[in-house]
Amino acid sequence: MERVRDVSALPKAHLHLHFTGSMRPATLLELADKHGVRLPDVLTESLVSGEPPKLRATDERGWFRFQRLYDAARSCLRDPEDIQRLVREAAEEDLKDGSGWLEIQVDPTSYAPRLGGLIPALEIILDAVETAGRETGLGMRVLVAANRMRHPLDARTLARLAVRYADRGVVGFGLSNDERRGMARDFDRAFHIAREGGLLSAPHGGELTGPSSVRDCLDDLHADRLGHGVRAAEDARLVKRLADRQITCEVCPTSNVALGVYEKPEDVPLRALFDAGVPLALGADDPLLFGSRLAAQYDVAREYHGFSDAELAELARQSIRASAAPEREKRELLAGVDEWLTAG
Repeated sequence: MERVRDVSALPKAHLHLHFTGSMRPATLLELADKHGVRLPDVLTESLVSGEPPKLRATDERGWFRFQRLYDAARSCLRDPEDIQRLVREAAEEDLKDGSGWLEIQVDPTSYAPRLGGLIPALEIILDAVETAGRETGLGMRVLVAANRMRHPLDARTLARLAVRYADRGVVGFGLSNDERRGMARDFDRAFHIAREGGLLSAPHGGELTGPSSVRDCLDDLHADRLGHGVRAAEDARLVKRLADRQITCEVCPTSNVALGVYEKPEDVPLRALFDAGVPLALGADDPLLFGSRLAAQYDVAREYHGFSDAELAELARQSIRASAAPEREKRELLAGVDEWLTAG
């Protein structure tokens, strides 16, 4: 019988973690008290009980309810000390789960009103990331994400800002929020600016809508990685395209079930994509609202999809290869994966 190794000791990269969604529940409660914010009852009850709120975002009303909880949590981040605490704790949680590299995703526009403007907000975030990385030893970088719900001109502004701070820790440019709103091609100029500036293209697609949204991200935004991408499994030709081009899908199994994309963990097409040769990088998405962090996603692969330890190690390798980590750090992490697998 194969020895079952501890997935939290498996070196890996975390490529799909949203900024506010990375927060510890206890931290949110403390920040709400600090700033006198009254959180929605359903969110407070969830934080106290430890049970994630009941979410289903497969229709626009459900997405609105999810976004309302996320916005309420974000409203508790009001000063640089809050940002520093969130980033430090996100790093600590990732380290506990075996992550050696974290790319945290943020739209600084959302924090700008309380942090003195767009540029100060991004600088505060990048300073917090640099400090947390130095103090914890975790490799950390930032992926700046535009919002599909805002005008494409705003995305261009963000892309220019992201490129401007590429030497301060920004490694990629994304596109998040409800993918049923806003066509990918409307944001093509912003992604062109980001790519010309040397940033990775990592838009969300193939979560709330089907394979067409994945194709749009590939054709219009020239995606290097896909946030989610799981719905590509519904189109065999598209799956082959992802495999042939080695486009990594940042798959977040717990999130997919919590938001109603799939009914059960075993329905998430991890095995189908993996066996077809599509690179995968498991991510926690928003642990604050979904109730589980990075290592738990590997547990899902093992428990519900029959991934062996050798296959889990390959998942970790794929996440590392798809990251923006320097080659030296990639080699060290990959060597750690081999050590995890060969340890007696």
